[in-house]
Amino acid sequence: MKIGIIFPVFNEEKRLENGITRTEEFIRENLKSEYRIYIVDNASTDNTGGEAKKLESKYDNVSYHRIEIKGVGAAFREGVKVSSECEIIGYMDVDLSTDINHLKAVENIFASEEFDVVNGSRFNRKSKTSGRKWYRNITSYGLIFLLKLFLHMKASDAICGFKFFRREIVVELMSKSSQENGWFYIIELLLRAEREGVKIYELPVRWADDANHSKVEMSKVIKSYLTGIKALRKEFKS
Repeated sequence: MKIGIIFPVFNEEKRLENGITRTEEFIRENLKSEYRIYIVDNASTDNTGGEAKKLESKYDNVSYHRIEIKGVGAAFREGVKVSSECEIIGYMDVDLSTDINHLKAVENIFASEEFDVVNGSRFNRKSKTSGRKWYRNITSYGLIFLLKLFLHMKASDAICGFKFFRREIVVELMSKSSQENGWFYIIELLLRAEREGVKIYELPVRWADDANHSKVEMSKVIKSYLTGIKALRKEFKS
């Protein structure tokens, strides 16, 4: 089993080396599976590309890819495209807000062959979170309420940056999904997986927010979420 980890990045020159180095060292020391790390650069305007190329040269299992489009959805699609060698593919945030130790659980869950998706959740009763601002919690809980109300989502969290899929499953889900470039694309994949009866493991996570470095523009994110919910509701009802 080979695991591919996508790191979508935009202007992350200051945090990239720490995130990739810690991940590379952790996997090498703690996992049994083969692996590869894919840095997907969403048209950064700083020296993210230069830092990424240094890491690509330093580590055999790290590769760098740049696209001229912003958004986690666009980065994820590119990551899936270039990771054909991996049976398991997922993504993480480069600030490692989700505890890197959860990668061991990901390996064990997929090794059991019982589940096809691992969905990290910050809002599972067993999860432990810290550092999140109250107004961002309100936004997250509001989105989850809407997803459950209008799209009957079963998961306790759809937004956490820690999701992994069996390749054949995610390729099939992507073939039916939109070309939305932002966060909602990942939510759409989860909703379609639920709708099609894919076996999903909800993984409670330890998660710490770094609000001082957040690049999220809340007004744009909320607008894209509402647009995505409306489109999926129309499709699912038809």
